Parts: sequence; structure tokens; C-alpha cells
Amino acid sequence: MARIICVIGNKGGTGKTTISHMLCQGLGLLGHRAACVLTDVSREPLSPNGRRYITADARNGDALSKVIDKLRTLDDWVGVVDGAGNRTDMDHKLYGLADIVLLPFRDSQEDIRTVTRDLDLFPRAYAVPSQWPPNPWQREASDRNVAQWMGAFSDRLLKPVGALSSSKLLLQKQMPDHLPSPLLKACRSLGREVLDILEIDDSAETITSNYPAERLPPAETPMRLRRVN
Repeated sequence: MARIICVIGNKGGTGKTTISHMLCQGLGLLGHRAACVLTDVSREPLSPNGRRYITADARNGDALSKVIDKLRTLDDWVGVVDGAGNRTDMDHKLYGLADIVLLPFRDSQEDIRTVTRDLDLFPRAYAVPSQWPPNPWQREASDRNVAQWMGAFSDRLLKPVGALSSSKLLLQKQMPDHLPSPLLKACRSLGREVLDILEIDDSAETITSNYPAERLPPAETPMRLRRVN
């Protein structure tokens, strides 16, 4: 049955939605079927057209349960649930559904304090440095802060996901046919790391060049995931 990954965290603005879509795109590029599940009521559903993954609208409790139940019946799928900030009760609910949890955080003392508390609270969670500075000097300083304040969680830290202005393309309602190579590389890297945590083989990598995504055959696409009434 499908594996469920929940991207959560008490603090808003850490990049949960961006990480969710980058992960799904990366999984698709690596040959895995993925669904990005929207739960944030402040966001609108995105079209699945042009993506290497499908999208599901689960912005209410009944819809979320139906989507998760549907995913659990599917072999070789990965469901990535995009949480939202400042929803402690929902975070606990999603944690209960998840095989693993990802906690994005940015380069700030407030983010580090919050993600450290969340790591204590959620033992199956991994922290993801998000929107990490591309400048070598800034990045070195950011890495030092993480080493100083999060050393106790070094075995639960993923590689930093660098700040890429092109990542906003994944959050457009209609994604463009072509994505920049640095973004595709970052998506694949994140996908590989998560597959490794889940102990899922990533040897099925598909064509990763900058071409439009191939859609899944209709017989293999659970269409009801796109909208749950």
C-alpha cells in the first residue's frame, strides 16, 4: 500500500507547500507515483497538468480521510500531505497518519527553536532546512547555527534545500511545461533522500531532462484523488 509522508510544523512560512511539491516532483522524476494532498484551507487546488504527480484536494476532515483511505489501497504510491502552520491539532492528526513526517524550517532562530520543539514532540519526524542561502558565506553561517542548536538531532536532519526562485513555478495553478535544470536537480535530490529513509528502491529513475512530464495512463491514475466531494 502507499506510504504517507506528512509535511507539517507549528510555524507558518517555513516552506511546507514548496517542499511538498518539490518532493512529489522529485519522486515522479525518479519513477515513483506520487500524490500531493492539499489540506491548507488558505490555498487553492493546483492543476495536475504538466506535473509528474497528481494533486488531491483534502481541505476538510472527511475529504482527507477519503484520500488517505484511497491511497492506502494503492500499491507503490507515495502520498505527500501538505500541512499548514499554526494548526497543532491537525499536526497531531497528520502525525498519526504518517509513515514519516518532514518539518521544514528556515534560517532563523525562531524557526530553529520551533523545529527543535517539534522534533521532540514527533519522534518519527525529520527536519528539512528549507530555502537555505545559496551564498557560500551565508550558508556556512547557517550551517554553524544548525550544528550549534540542533546537534542532538543530527541523525534526523535532511540535506538543506537551497533557495531557488524557480521553485515558485511548482506552486502556479498551471505549471509550465519546462522547469529549470537546477530545480529538477533539487527535486530529485530531495526525492532520493526521502526514498532512502523509507527504504524504497530508487533504481526506477525515468528520463530527467527538461521535457514535459509524461502523464500516467488513465487506467493507472486514481482520478478520484483529484477532487473528493
